[in-house]
Amino acid sequence: MSRTRLRPSPDPAIKRGLYSLPDKTRVIFSYLTRISLILCLILSVSLVLYTSFSPGNKNQFWHRLPHPSRTGTVLSPGPPTNISHVLFCIGGSAATWRDRSLYSSIWWVPGVTRGFVWLDKKIDSPHANKNGPPAKVSSPEWTRFKYSSSRSAVRIARIISDSVKLRLPDVRWFVMGDDDTVYYTDNLVSVLSRYDHNQMWYIGGNSESVEQDVMHSYDMAFGGGGFALSYPLAERLVSKLDGCLDRYYYLYGSDQRIWACISEIGVPITRERGFHQFDIRGSAYGLLAAHPLAPLVSLHHLGGLEPLFPNHNHEDSLKSINQAYRADPPRIFQQTFCHDSKRKWSISIAWGYTVQLHPLLLPAKDLQTPVQTFKTWRSWSDGPFAFNTRPMEPDLCKRPVVFMLEQVSEGGF
Repeated sequence: MSRTRLRPSPDPAIKRGLYSLPDKTRVIFSYLTRISLILCLILSVSLVLYTSFSPGNKNQFWHRLPHPSRTGTVLSPGPPTNISHVLFCIGGSAATWRDRSLYSSIWWVPGVTRGFVWLDKKIDSPHANKNGPPAKVSSPEWTRFKYSSSRSAVRIARIISDSVKLRLPDVRWFVMGDDDTVYYTDNLVSVLSRYDHNQMWYIGGNSESVEQDVMHSYDMAFGGGGFALSYPLAERLVSKLDGCLDRYYYLYGSDQRIWACISEIGVPITRERGFHQFDIRGSAYGLLAAHPLAPLVSLHHLGGLEPLFPNHNHEDSLKSINQAYRADPPRIFQQTFCHDSKRKWSISIAWGYTVQLHPLLLPAKDLQTPVQTFKTWRSWSDGPFAFNTRPMEPDLCKRPVVFMLEQVSEGGF
């Protein structure tokens, strides 16, 4: 057996001639090398941090992410958002549109508002009401998706796809709602103009009835009250929507399917208190008489409620509200109150709607809390609701004297 002598591998330090240096010099050289590496690392990290957080570069990275909770966004260059930048995507059906077009005619302004009501089939007249939005028939692709309970919910969810694919110019926001939703467009534009339409925003409101929020989701914008999608989010949603409809076929409503898909994109709801789903029964008076200090954006389910004014039908009630709204859009329903200490009165005013004169001094927290003149949507129960309520005063002598709006006129000073 031959014996092979193992030889040590060449030392790279010898190759580089380092061992030819004196020991002290080698130590100094080693320390200098380590210090140089540390300095390079510090400079590299500093450069990355400067690039990311420098004011002049903040749009290059961080602003690619959505900022759903921020309302002070600096808008990109361009004219301020106005009604021409909003495209309404209204869900309807041939069976209901002829009757429900009444609601759209209250707020729609031909030649000013933009959008369509999307129906399941063609009707004899595309304008059931000449003062309402034009009608379009949904693309037939919706019929190929499976569903568990509501087939029409699939079609209405795909209205956003039909609308985006029109590629209409100068659209910044897609606003979805039902054919019985009444919008207050000046206030809607005022709300949307606070957000940068070049970012991804999902804006709307929840249900008033807790049972509805629990059944569907507190994180969902309810479609009857309407919700707004910025153009970038709408485009992203459309690219994923068909797959979402297959995955979430078991969900009930179109708004719930859209919310599930937007959740996958990672954009949470931004709540605005002026979107009113009105999942309530009975009279909305107590809620509207103590309306929060937020612009009124929409009203829904009015057909399932008592008329907003006594001795009026729904149409006349809405026309009376519109008269006050046109005189001063931002303040409609805005509540204010005061006290007359000498007479011991409390006075609450919901602008453009009602005045309540209470024959006693009430604290602010009571005046701001809606009197429960309504019940829950599904079970007709006394609650719970997604906000505080107080019961109707059983003593007639302690109830307020109520005055309702009759007309609005310009006054001089």
